[in-house]
Amino acid sequence: MGDRWHIEVDRSVCIGSAQCVHRAAGAFRLDAARQSRPVEPDADAGERILEAAENCPVEAIVITLMASGEPVFPPEGQSE
Repeated sequence: MGDRWHIEVDRSVCIGSAQCVHRAAGAFRLDAARQSRPVEPDADAGERILEAAENCPVEAIVITLMASGEPVFPPEGQSE
């Protein structure tokens, strides 16, 4: 892909389902409070990271393009 992404987890929304950890092992981890955190907030774009965001049951994962700040997930117009 070549792009770099900035990955955030909204901890006020995260329920600790660990779906992101299972779908993108190595990209996310659960902390002591069982909430998700990206291992590296700035990372190379990758299908597993996008799949983790798309499958988060509460859409707590936000991905933007580092170069422009443009949303990757959720797509513009899809967030509340």
